Amino acid sequence: MIGNGFAGEFDVVMLVLRVVAGVTLFLHGYNKVFRGGKIAGTAGWFEGLGMKPGRLNAWMAASTEIGCGVLLAVGLLTPFAAAGLIGIMVVASRTDHRGSFFMFKNGWEYVMVFGFLAWGIGALGPGRWSLDHVIGIADELTKDWRGAIIAGVVGLAAGIGTLVVFHHPEPAAAPDGS
Repeated sequence: MIGNGFAGEFDVVMLVLRVVAGVTLFLHGYNKVFRGGKIAGTAGWFEGLGMKPGRLNAWMAASTEIGCGVLLAVGLLTPFAAAGLIGIMVVASRTDHRGSFFMFKNGWEYVMVFGFLAWGIGALGPGRWSLDHVIGIADELTKDWRGAIIAGVVGLAAGIGTLVVFHHPEPAAAPDGS
């Protein structure tokens, strides 16, 4: 019972959340680099979403996903790793998941849940079973809402900044074809 002061449960919960989120994020980046259409295919897809230049953005997304995925999974610089995940989700919500709410209609529910999961991990900290705890920085990164602010503000700023600089979709054609 976490609420009654048993820190062990908190540490287990944070370990599971970090590892699941981190490995999932890592696999998204790995897929962009090594599977399917690889970076070239990802670059073409990104170009179609208006993320230009596509190759640069494919590498930036894949690198962020791989790096932040590993950092989250091992609990190192946790609020910054969470910020990377949030930034990726902000970009994904604007470029690819704009349909309806539901994921099966290419909606934004997945990116919202994943983004808030990252924010929660960044805010609460990685728990004792993390490299942040081992090297003694876990408490410094999360006290006084620092983790929540780092994850949220840095993540939103990175995502919005990426969109401002790189998102240049083609204008939609007029209904009459002109």
